[in-house]
Amino acid sequence: MSGRPAPSRRTVLRSAALTPVAGLGLAACSPGGRGVSAQPTAPVELGADSEVGKGETKLYGDQRVVVSRAEDGTLRAFSTICTHQACVIKKLDGTKLVCPCHGSEFDARTGEVLRSPASVELVELTAEVEQGRIVAVPRT
Repeated sequence: MSGRPAPSRRTVLRSAALTPVAGLGLAACSPGGRGVSAQPTAPVELGADSEVGKGETKLYGDQRVVVSRAEDGTLRAFSTICTHQACVIKKLDGTKLVCPCHGSEFDARTGEVLRSPASVELVELTAEVEQGRIVAVPRT
């Protein structure tokens, strides 16, 4: 025996209950994409040109890019790295991108901020079609 009094049951239970909550809070507020570049460093092949129809938007989560095609057929692409704290956005709700870390929202067709805390629009990429495939190219 150490001579120290044993903690009460209440102390043990309170510590156990608060520890996971504190851990989750830290994980939710930390930048999920620390060290993640705001845009690809090289061209990224996304998929077939036919995957994004006129007036449609598609999220390429693994490549961290969202692509939209206007009614006139013009393609636009944006990085899905949130400009608030570099979290990776993996949720597309219609044409709205929703950041999981702090709830920032962006228009996937324009990159515009729809809801703070982000205050800077998404990084735009050049969208090209090469041999029937959509390719996102970083802008320099």
